[in-house]
Amino acid sequence: MERRTLAILGFHKIGEPSPGNERTWFYVPEATFAGHLAHLRDRDWTVLDVATFLRGLSAPDTLPARAALLTFDDGYRSVLDVALPWLRRFNYPAVTFVPTEFVGRANEFDDDEPREPICDWNALRALQAGGVAVQSHSVSHRPFSDLTASAQEHELRESKRLLEAELRNPVETFAYPYGDAGADDAGLDALMEKVGYQAACVFKQGPLLMPAADRYRLARVAVGPDTDLERALELEGGR
Repeated sequence: MERRTLAILGFHKIGEPSPGNERTWFYVPEATFAGHLAHLRDRDWTVLDVATFLRGLSAPDTLPARAALLTFDDGYRSVLDVALPWLRRFNYPAVTFVPTEFVGRANEFDDDEPREPICDWNALRALQAGGVAVQSHSVSHRPFSDLTASAQEHELRESKRLLEAELRNPVETFAYPYGDAGADDAGLDALMEKVGYQAACVFKQGPLLMPAADRYRLARVAVGPDTDLERALELEGGR
């Protein structure tokens, strides 16, 4: 039987930096982003919504031969202003992972990156209405390696609670801040399941050959302005 491939693409900021900011690798130009979407369409990748993605983790045979999940970390305003119109043109769903402490603020958690606005609750509702699921990126955006098990549980549980209360949709998918899932794989997997998450993403070599070995450490393809998407999607990455 042919094995399915799942490519989880990880973006951050789409478009130009805010006035006064310098471009870093985490800004993907609008034209480049549109080209990535066209590449997926032209190479017969099926872009999944969250429900189909989660169902495919449990039943890989339900997935198409080449499936993709589009993800955006941190919930930047540019996802609404720049990315969403393109997603609508291609009729593609997506996911944004949001650290709840910074909703309506900026990325104060990252000293190495220019400050950019993060969506407020109304903007997140607009994203959700446009087909972009809003899922958890923790509360405080701290690396999980720096947290005790009880602190990890707080980050997982409180972010999920607040997102579900504000947006009235289930939160079952998580992206680890900085791709850092800590050192206790078994303990964190059990905690994820206990709190009610079905999947979690890191940044490793991708895409995935299904079935995935660990649904709580799913590899993503980090996408920047110089990413050769065709080459990246040919890699047979960590299961």
